[in-house]
Amino acid sequence: MSYGLSKFIKNLLPRRLFYRALLIVAVPIIVLQLIITIVFFDSLWIKTNKGMTRALVGEMKTFIVAYDNGQYNNNDLSGLFSIYLDLNVEYKNDEFFKKPLKERWFSPIDRTLRRELKSSIGANDYWFDTTSYKSLIHINIKNNDGYFEFFIPKDRVTSTSARMFALWITLPALLMITIAIIFLKNQTRPIVNLAKAAEKFGRGENIDEYRPSGAMEIRQAGLEFHKMRIRILRHLNQRSEMLSGISHDLRTPLTRLKLQLSFIKDQDLSQKMSLDIDEMEKMLNEYLQFTSSTFLEKNETFDVSELIKSIINKYNNENISKKTTLRVYMNGRKNLIERSLNNLINNSIKYAKKIELHLSKKNNSLIITIDDDGIGIPENEYQNVFKPFYKIDKGRGNSKSSVGLGLSITSDIIKSHGGNIRLEKSHLGGLRVKVFLPL
Repeated sequence: MSYGLSKFIKNLLPRRLFYRALLIVAVPIIVLQLIITIVFFDSLWIKTNKGMTRALVGEMKTFIVAYDNGQYNNNDLSGLFSIYLDLNVEYKNDEFFKKPLKERWFSPIDRTLRRELKSSIGANDYWFDTTSYKSLIHINIKNNDGYFEFFIPKDRVTSTSARMFALWITLPALLMITIAIIFLKNQTRPIVNLAKAAEKFGRGENIDEYRPSGAMEIRQAGLEFHKMRIRILRHLNQRSEMLSGISHDLRTPLTRLKLQLSFIKDQDLSQKMSLDIDEMEKMLNEYLQFTSSTFLEKNETFDVSELIKSIINKYNNENISKKTTLRVYMNGRKNLIERSLNNLINNSIKYAKKIELHLSKKNNSLIITIDDDGIGIPENEYQNVFKPFYKIDKGRGNSKSSVGLGLSITSDIIKSHGGNIRLEKSHLGGLRVKVFLPL
């Protein structure tokens, strides 16, 4: 139960650090303002209005009693109440003192006025309207065969300090939240920059310039990332230099072996040894391609649909078809994406006759699907085929045509772009390869 509740609360919270920090700052301010507002309205505004309304109803009742007493001149009495108590009153000989009007139960003024009139005058002997006039309240009170019509200023039952209080309590809160937003933006910007730099470096992109900034802890994390990036780049450069030396050192003896084969009189033995040397040379070339650094190529924005179209045209094969008219642009290393697609199509050509390519877009991902009608791959081998130098069957197809690095290189290229590659059963009966690339 507690785990489900905790998960529900986590799902409600924002995922970005800026909005979470803003909640930490803004929520206490808003809660404090709400508490102060509730306390003010309950203890000051509502009680003050209640007292003012009770005093007003008492003055109206006093006027009615004095009017009915007959000891005073009614016109003089109305003038005195109008001058000194701001009560504009007139007696009308009409039994129908009530007018159709929708009651506002949500208004604090209406609720307080209704409560006081009911307790002092009677439930069915009054009628009032607080909306028809901007600054006046219209009240009718039944008396004998007619009714008294009162017009009273609204400030007799409301406190003007409420508006000022609402203004002074809202403006500082908005000012504090605005300052907090600016401050949090400056504090979270270094973290966002660090995350973007790490994401670009993880995809193999060049980072033009990254300068650690922000708080001491964030600056320290940025410096450590910068040091790590330099160490990785140095390691990659050392590996490239080492592989260049290995390539030069191994090609020389292989060339000498090829020359020496020409002096062997046994042609059958010479041919077998030549095939082994060719396989060793091909293995060496593919291994160097697999381990060579891909950080040297710069990213560029290109049309994936045009790239697939140009790849298919190079094969000049009617059995390879493209089923899409979608034009999608992505930012990446174009030559490496082309190389990975060539590897996948070459594998399909080896074992299938019909090949279909489909390009689609879903949310922020680009999906390239390659279907063929070949013999396919067992499901338990879907992950193994991406391992370097792995072959499902040594006797499958022409074993000397590949050393088992094609899918490894392809997977490495796709994942270096932040994507993924997945194998499935194709509707054509063979293998389906799905390539996911972020846009």
